[in-house]
Amino acid sequence: MVRKIFTVLILFMTANALAQEQFSVFFESNKFELNKKEQNKINQWILSNNNNKIVAIHGFTDEDGTTDSNDTLAQKRVNFIFQIVKDQIKIREDFKTISFGESFKQSEVKAENRKVTIYYILEKDIPRENEILGIKPEVAIEALPNRGVAESSEAKPEIEYPEKLVFENPNGTKSEFKLDREFMKKVGNAKTGEKLTIENLNFIINTFAVVNESRGKLYELLLVLQSNPDLRIEIQGHLCCMPVDRTDLSTQRAKAIYNFLIKNDVYRARLSYKGFGSTQPIYPIPEKNEAERAANRRVEILIVEN
Repeated sequence: MVRKIFTVLILFMTANALAQEQFSVFFESNKFELNKKEQNKINQWILSNNNNKIVAIHGFTDEDGTTDSNDTLAQKRVNFIFQIVKDQIKIREDFKTISFGESFKQSEVKAENRKVTIYYILEKDIPRENEILGIKPEVAIEALPNRGVAESSEAKPEIEYPEKLVFENPNGTKSEFKLDREFMKKVGNAKTGEKLTIENLNFIINTFAVVNESRGKLYELLLVLQSNPDLRIEIQGHLCCMPVDRTDLSTQRAKAIYNFLIKNDVYRARLSYKGFGSTQPIYPIPEKNEAERAANRRVEILIVEN
C-alpha cells in the first residue's frame, strides 16, 4: 500500500527558515507597551506589509529583575504586539508566541534585548509557506505483491490525518480540537459529483458565526483540502423551518466556511459556495420535531473534482 504521512506543525516554528523575513520593535526598561517612536515604526511596517503573512512572534527581555518576572514581561510584550497586528495582517493560525525572557543570547547593549521580533513571509512566498517552514510530507512506499512499481505509484495514496489539533493562544492557554478522521477520509476519497453533509457543524442561532464547539469541523475540511491538492468543492448551505430565506442566511453560512478556507490559503479556484435556503429539505417543512429541523439545517460539500 502506498502511504503518505503528513507532518502537521502545531506548536513550533523555526525562526531561521529560508525566506523568512523579520522585523523588531524595542521597549523601554520594564515596559510592555511601545513608546511613540516604536508605535509609529510598527504602524509603518503594517502599512508596508499588509499583504504578507506573520508566522511567529518572539518576545525577549534583558537580565534586570528575576527570571520569572522577565519571562512574564516578555510574554506581555508578545501579547501587546499581537493585539496590534492581529486584525491588520494575516497570521498563521498555528503560530506559537514565544517569550524568551532572559533565556537567550544576550547583547551587551541591554536596550537591544528588550524587543519583540515578528517573523513573516512575503506575499509572493505564501504559496511556498509549508516548504519555507519545513513542513514536508514523508512518503514511504511498500511493495505490493504481484504488482510493479509503476502500477503502485498510480494508486491514490492513503493519507493519515491527525486525531486532534492543539493551538497555543496568545494568553498562554491552549485550544484543542478533536477531528473526525473517518469523515476526512470520506471527503478525500469521494468521487466527483458526490455530496457529503458536515455533521455537527453548528452556528449561533440566526447568524453565520460557527459555535466554538464546531470549529474543529472547519479544520477537518482545511486539512483535507491541504492534503488533496486536486480536490475542488462547492460549499452548500441549507436552512430549516422557514419557507423563505429572507436574509440569505444559508448563503452567508456557506460563505463563512469559504472565507475561513481562503484565509488559510486554499486557492479560490478550488472553492465555491451557494445557499439554497430551505428549497432542498430532507424532511418536509414545517418539520415535525427537532431531529427533522436539525437534518434540514445543514451544510453540505459537493465534490466538483477529485
